[in-house]
Amino acid sequence: MAPSRDSNVKRGDTGENSQVSFKKVLNTQTDRILQNRKHANDIFDVLEYLQSEKEKEIIGATNACGKIFCELLDRGDLYVGQLPKEEDLMHGDRSAEEKYHIFMRHRYNNCVGLLMENIGNEAFQVKESSLCAIMKFAEAEGKHPLQNLDWSEHYNFPRELILALVGHLLSEKEDMSLLISRFQEFLEMDDVRYYVMSSVRDNITRVMDRNKGAVIPVYQNNVFTLLSTINIPSQSSEMTNFLVKQETKHEDWKAARLKDHKRAFEQMWLVFLKYKLPGSMYKKILVILHESILPQMSDPTLMIDFLTAAYDIGGAISLLALNGLFVLIHEHNLDYPDFYKKLYNLLDPSIFHVKYKARFFHLANIFLSSTHLPVYLVAAFVKRLSRMALTAPPTALLVLLPFICNLIRRHPSCRLLIHRPSAAEEPCDDPYIMEEEDPAQCHALESSLWEIQTLQKHYHPDVAKAAMVINEPLPEAEDDISDLLELSTFELMERELKAVKKTMPLEFDTATELLKSSREVLGVHFSLE
Repeated sequence: MAPSRDSNVKRGDTGENSQVSFKKVLNTQTDRILQNRKHANDIFDVLEYLQSEKEKEIIGATNACGKIFCELLDRGDLYVGQLPKEEDLMHGDRSAEEKYHIFMRHRYNNCVGLLMENIGNEAFQVKESSLCAIMKFAEAEGKHPLQNLDWSEHYNFPRELILALVGHLLSEKEDMSLLISRFQEFLEMDDVRYYVMSSVRDNITRVMDRNKGAVIPVYQNNVFTLLSTINIPSQSSEMTNFLVKQETKHEDWKAARLKDHKRAFEQMWLVFLKYKLPGSMYKKILVILHESILPQMSDPTLMIDFLTAAYDIGGAISLLALNGLFVLIHEHNLDYPDFYKKLYNLLDPSIFHVKYKARFFHLANIFLSSTHLPVYLVAAFVKRLSRMALTAPPTALLVLLPFICNLIRRHPSCRLLIHRPSAAEEPCDDPYIMEEEDPAQCHALESSLWEIQTLQKHYHPDVAKAAMVINEPLPEAEDDISDLLELSTFELMERELKAVKKTMPLEFDTATELLKSSREVLGVHFSLE
């Protein structure tokens, strides 16, 4: 790049004077470039500041470049079409005006390249100003295209510029979540959103194939951050916000059609999820899947492979996969083999201590609500929950016991588990096999709910009271467990403390010293006298 010739700012200057001088010189150079073509070489000085080590100089130069090239685009002073090499300007029969257009188009490309590099700058303000300048260029290029695009598909949207920007936002080495959150403002524009989605899809394929599908935590976190900020309008009538206004055949433009947005959204997520993900990524995706991803897909059943793989992982990830499977089974008539067998095997004592406990029991309650389930299956769930109750904390028991009673209410055939003689009255081995993975082979119907009777002597009075419900005929109305799902140990203690209406007396004679009452202190004084 050419050296600075007209700059009066010394690189060693510091303080306000140097800043004022820098701004003055930059403004002068900007005006000279725009006012007279003979000062075109001044653009090298402005571009040089984009590579400065000083944050304010980079930001100032970024703003100056935005002003210069947006105005040149408006004037039509940048070369349009396949750009000739700069070395070829000395050869051939070209007019002075055409040479100027080619020269400034090369400088524009240099500027865009430097701005893309500054997306990775350490200072966030530099990143932000570079991002905003690139989006200004995108808007200007939309009005005044520099390439002969496929008008039937992309019209005059600067797709290549957005593709390059997405490539820098999805860094493989640096967390770009803060800048991506700033970019979310531009994703509100329908055409930007459409081309970002197609660019993300292409970028994922290129990067992951280059790395042979290996896990790239930083990159995949950046991708997830960007994907999770994208929301598709629910109706075509809502698609009215565009960065680039199309003058003709707007309704035929893919970026203006809701079905094409949903297809692009679907393809983007499917490409992302087909590669191996970091372990923590599964939870992040599954938490938002049923509300933010499936409803915006044109064919949600395509997510079955991902959900099946997540459901087979086990633990909290399997619990979260239930939400997505629930949507596909109940709303899209998905036939999922061995679903209840896998749900049965998710019942483990560790479930009482995971973050998503409430969500699991809410969904399990829905899945087991059908009265057409075979009695052996319901009995297996009732018995397994009862066995788990023996080691469950009080907050979990206050959910488990009403849950078990509700299952018995829905399936009266399971009442024989209550009325069968208990082990205390007739000593015998429990035929139920807790370790059996198949609910059809666990012999739950041959057992009894002796565990519930054991809990009637629980140390916590609320648990003991809830367990005694089975001693009387169960009423037909089911217990509402929704308020108990989120119950914490702290809330349970608070509830107990509020039940005590007055302070309990702990000592009749007020203590004045450690382990001594006032009466004992007086007795010591009297004996000394």
